[in-house]
Amino acid sequence: MTREYTNRKIVLNRRPQGDLRDGDLSMLSEPVRELSQGEFLLKTIWLSLDPYMRPRMSDIKNYLQPIGIGKVIVGETVSVVIESKSEKYKQGDCVTCFSGWQEYFLAHESMENIYHIDDQGLPLSVFLGSAGMTGRTAYSGLTFIGKPKRGETLVVSAAAGSVGTVVGQLAKAQGCRTVGIAGGAQKCQFLLDEMGFDAAVDYRAGDLAGRLKSACPDGIDIYFENVGGDVAKAVAPLLNKGARVPICGYVSAYNSLDLNTAETPMDIFGALSEPPEFRYFQVREWHDQYHQITGLLTEKVLNGEIKYTETIAQGLDSAEAAFIGLLGGANLGKQLVKVADY
Repeated sequence: MTREYTNRKIVLNRRPQGDLRDGDLSMLSEPVRELSQGEFLLKTIWLSLDPYMRPRMSDIKNYLQPIGIGKVIVGETVSVVIESKSEKYKQGDCVTCFSGWQEYFLAHESMENIYHIDDQGLPLSVFLGSAGMTGRTAYSGLTFIGKPKRGETLVVSAAAGSVGTVVGQLAKAQGCRTVGIAGGAQKCQFLLDEMGFDAAVDYRAGDLAGRLKSACPDGIDIYFENVGGDVAKAVAPLLNKGARVPICGYVSAYNSLDLNTAETPMDIFGALSEPPEFRYFQVREWHDQYHQITGLLTEKVLNGEIKYTETIAQGLDSAEAAFIGLLGGANLGKQLVKVADY
């Protein structure tokens, strides 16, 4: 019976001012009520942590509504159906959905953005990463805005993260010279040895502009933006005529006291005398191709065309610390929380 379940959830207690501090988020517990017809109970197995969650915690103008005070922190999960009064979702089914930072989620079969997982033998966690929203973000931004051509130079920031690793591998497979910007010698070596990048630039090593210029002797044709700030400023002078800049995010500003007034990549690239083709994008713009792109990425992971790595935190209690680490670049590849065993 569902009344035997107690749901632990992490909610927004107050809006952060700058970096996340103790007391901004709170852990609460509540009993799970009985199911009504058409409902099913999900148990969270994996929770995805992603930079976009930080702006959602602030009361700023954004493409999505801010998280309400007292509401569960947003996030995509891999979950398993443990009880059901729905014909569409059976006990034992695994799905991805946006159930957030909590251990259980009472869903209704009429809800959108809940998808059955066809794992094909892959670990379930991959469907939050390279074969999930992360991979679809990388593929869509690169394909539909970056429009790579053989022989071009692509640069991606936060290259050792979940989106950056997929962008680099996809671009390399299409014949681009692929250059990653990452923080630290270990991450840069990882990009070269494991992800097959042609060059990697450590933004923490000093003289970023000079190092980047050396790595891109023919300029930059595509810049996949994840960071903004000083990294974007180092890239801007190297952009070739006709360059394309898909803007996925700008994590360097996400802990600003006032994100409404923070300098954005749009400001930086828009101020150039010959601006590139640039725009901010959301993966949901290509939602009508969800199944097609997911299938394509799953195939590429299965056949080894896309390699991946994961940084895993254990238990919902570890989510906040892992998220703070993610914003600071502590993760390698996809940052996940293993909430429960499957």
